[in-house]
Amino acid sequence: MVHSANLGYPRIGRGREWKKALEQFWAGQLGEDELHAQLKTIRLGHLRKQQEAGIESIPVGDFTYYDHVLDTAVMFGLIPERFGVHDGDAADLSLYYALARGNQAAAACEMTKWFNTNYHYIVPELNELTPRLTRNRLTEAYREAKDELGIDGRPVLLGLYTFLKLSKGYAESETDQWIDALLPLYAQVLRELEAEGADWVQIDEPVLCTTLSEADYGRLQRIYGVIRQEAPGVRILLQTYFEAVDGYEAVAALPVHGIGLDFVHDGGRNLEAVLKFGFPADKVLGAGIVDGRGIWRSDLEGKLGTLERISERVDADRLIVQPSCSLLHVPVSAEQETGLDDVLRGALAFADEKLGEVALLARGIRERGSESEAVREALEASRRKRQALQQSPSRSRSEALQGIADLATQPFARASSFASRRETQQARWQLPLLPTTTIGSFPQTAEVRSARHQWRKGALSEQQYVGFIQEQIKRWIDIQTDLGLDVLVHGEFERTDMVEFFGEKLAGFAFTANGWVQSYGSRCVKPPIIFGDVELDTPMTVEETVYAQSLTELPVKGMLTGPITILNWSFVRDDLSREEVAYQIALALRKEVEALEAAGIGMIQVDEPAIREGLPLKREQWPHYLNWAVRAFRLATATVKDETQIHTHMCYSEFNEIIDAISALDADVISIETSRSHGELIASFENKTYDKGIGLGVYDIHSPRIPAVGEMEAMIDRALRVLAPEQFWINPDCGLKTRREEETVLALRNMVEATKSARAKYAVQANA
Repeated sequence: MVHSANLGYPRIGRGREWKKALEQFWAGQLGEDELHAQLKTIRLGHLRKQQEAGIESIPVGDFTYYDHVLDTAVMFGLIPERFGVHDGDAADLSLYYALARGNQAAAACEMTKWFNTNYHYIVPELNELTPRLTRNRLTEAYREAKDELGIDGRPVLLGLYTFLKLSKGYAESETDQWIDALLPLYAQVLRELEAEGADWVQIDEPVLCTTLSEADYGRLQRIYGVIRQEAPGVRILLQTYFEAVDGYEAVAALPVHGIGLDFVHDGGRNLEAVLKFGFPADKVLGAGIVDGRGIWRSDLEGKLGTLERISERVDADRLIVQPSCSLLHVPVSAEQETGLDDVLRGALAFADEKLGEVALLARGIRERGSESEAVREALEASRRKRQALQQSPSRSRSEALQGIADLATQPFARASSFASRRETQQARWQLPLLPTTTIGSFPQTAEVRSARHQWRKGALSEQQYVGFIQEQIKRWIDIQTDLGLDVLVHGEFERTDMVEFFGEKLAGFAFTANGWVQSYGSRCVKPPIIFGDVELDTPMTVEETVYAQSLTELPVKGMLTGPITILNWSFVRDDLSREEVAYQIALALRKEVEALEAAGIGMIQVDEPAIREGLPLKREQWPHYLNWAVRAFRLATATVKDETQIHTHMCYSEFNEIIDAISALDADVISIETSRSHGELIASFENKTYDKGIGLGVYDIHSPRIPAVGEMEAMIDRALRVLAPEQFWINPDCGLKTRREEETVLALRNMVEATKSARAKYAVQANA
């Protein structure tokens, strides 16, 4: 009989209870015992909700105190030496959170994107460490679910090969050595789960959906052969997601008991492979049929049709209906979104609704041909709600549609080369060697958030709120001037989120009240919903930027979020290609860029921190994506005058492999995060000439520690071994919105002091 399953559930809680508990603990407002108690309540509540939704195989161990990749590293005792020697329990909370957030004695571990999502994981550092099993957290999770709720859960473990591929600190030639070191520990975890009574264990290997070599498949065969031999009493569901598996036949032959495939984001290739090659008769197929990353109601009839086709090759008793991936990437419940238009709300399905879809589809395929009245009614209701949105006027805006139709006539390049623009801009701005700036935002204090809240509910008038924002802008223009920064920003005090702010002012976007998802740690974001055609009716940022510029003779940057980041950090309509939606956004942003320039703003930053995370998992698909991503950025920025300096910013991704695409953006200045990766990106420029302005972030804004002047000087020195001083800018690695004011001022003061020292050191070289 067909069964239903889930792969993972959002950690944050319906009201972000998880986030609030963590932050209270970090602030010293919650004791450790209280934290454990609160998180247990949240964790059990999530399991109970899945049980009540009719999910038959419920994941356990997917819950975390920060990040599941960090959990795996800590479970295996992989603690970098800079955090000191720890002989006891490696799961000590102070150490655990130091790894994630840093402390005054040690910099945090690197943080980067989880495959092509907006979730950030903590990068394990292997170096010459010796792994050991410190604590089997999965047996604890399994036991808790069984004892407290009677749930015989399916423990979730990050696969050895994916864990290794996501880690740093070892040479490729050491891969087999590390497999040998980790394999006994994985086997021990599974044996202990078997002893605890676990029947199935879900091992996540999303790396199987990337481009792998024959050697990779050989290693995977060895890994799972050993696991099968060492832990024969537990059944393994090898779970893949986010794309199709390339080596389908090699994956199908792995010595496991079941394989989970993504039938949503696979471009039809997983289904094609199953139909062409069949599916092993000795394995269970986990059919990822409900979109675990999108927020739209499923085409349930279409999904049942896909399941029917799969059933041609897989018997019912070997078929599991499940989401395409963990529901970590979607909000918790659409039930709370009573403020949305009824048509839009009716087309939404968040995590809780997706659980219902999974259960319904499992029931529907079991009853196919003799459906109950309840199933038929649910299918028809879903069809009507999807159709209502598709027929909405929001999806037939003439200006947006005409803009796409006229793309062939649009400018995609600046009028002059960078070399020519650079001379014009130097003449206009007369900036010093190694100019200093920040990325855009300054601390969003409780006072700022309170004022915004009061304004939104009508307790502050529009005039009062504008006056408050202008006070904040003036105060921070003065602070920046006193610190000695060369290029200023207005601070973005009127903005909630760098995508939400713009979406609120663009046609085609909608916003939820509680549509939060985890980005990293306790940081949650509320992605906009792009449900219709995108247009700009009135300027979005001109008023605040022009006001800030009126307060100083120094240049003030206009601050925008780029089309690809708005796209990648939003939930995007599923009836158009992402490329077409990106062009719609770019055309709207071009209007804003031109409005800023017309208002006298001569430096405009169009941030694209999410361009890297949009890369397809298959390398052969990279050129197509990068081509249209670069075109979208240039479509938004190409029409300005030579003297107008276009900046952009990227952070927390591996950029080494897309340096050519970054250069092709043709931004006059780009700032890129390097502090958490300890300057590793700089090595890219040793073999690649980069001729435009560039700032490599000299300190990590996501850690509370204040780096010393000497640390920043060392980072500058490292960069200037491969970059010319005249092209180098000095800045933090990201916006300062989440930092406290005193931290911000102290860190920027040190940054300016480090810059002064560097100017004295490199002035002769620059003038030589």
